[in-house]
Amino acid sequence: MNEIFLLLLLLGAFSGFIAGLLGIGGGIIIVPVLLYLLAPTISQSVLMHTVIGTTLAVTVFTSISSVYAHNRHGAILWKSFIKLMPTVLLGAFSGALIANFMSFDFLRIIFACFVIIVALTMWFGLTTSSHLDQLSQWVWSSVGFIIGLVSAIVGIGGGTMTTPFLIYNNVKIKNAIATSAAVGMPISIAGSFGFIVTGLSQELPTSGIGYINLNALITLGIATVIFAPIGAKVTHSVDSKKLKKGFSIFLGFLAAMVLMF
Repeated sequence: MNEIFLLLLLLGAFSGFIAGLLGIGGGIIIVPVLLYLLAPTISQSVLMHTVIGTTLAVTVFTSISSVYAHNRHGAILWKSFIKLMPTVLLGAFSGALIANFMSFDFLRIIFACFVIIVALTMWFGLTTSSHLDQLSQWVWSSVGFIIGLVSAIVGIGGGTMTTPFLIYNNVKIKNAIATSAAVGMPISIAGSFGFIVTGLSQELPTSGIGYINLNALITLGIATVIFAPIGAKVTHSVDSKKLKKGFSIFLGFLAAMVLMF
């Protein structure tokens, strides 16, 4: 038990730092590792759902801590956040409900494929000639819903999708990272609530609420809150190109972890 506790603290510290550094909420890191840590004690039929639900709950705390740090640098594009938020909330709650009907392997493969696509997008630096101001409200609404939906299904805070979307529309990476951290808040809140609701009808370990494992949530949450501001501070002092390349390589590694489970 002490070994698991220590590993959860280390995972929380690392994911919190990366969340602040890259504006990704940390879920894309927590899910693959937590999958291995909880596997011995949780039935496989509800394992992936518990991992994703718990990760989204952790992301609530990570996002708040990360957003506070980024906002101090004035890097968050709040207008973009407001345009995305309504349908992000709807998409995240819908995604949590839909995930309840998906099998373990299906969720695992969706997560891995999604991460690979994002990694390739970041590596090749795909962009468009358009600008955020030229996008219609229909585009904002559609993108917000998709980000929320997919993020809740695979257990991420949304930054993994929001950051590439903003960079694709010629937003500077540091502003994209900061804004993505903010978008992660409504996604994680709505997604967590959805996994609580759907998990109440399942036979799960007593140390949880719905699909959320409280022991893992508390341990990870404390560590991520401490280390997310450190990562956010580092973001504003490193080279943007190296940041994107490093991010894409790391995502590829995580996808491989999940596929090999």
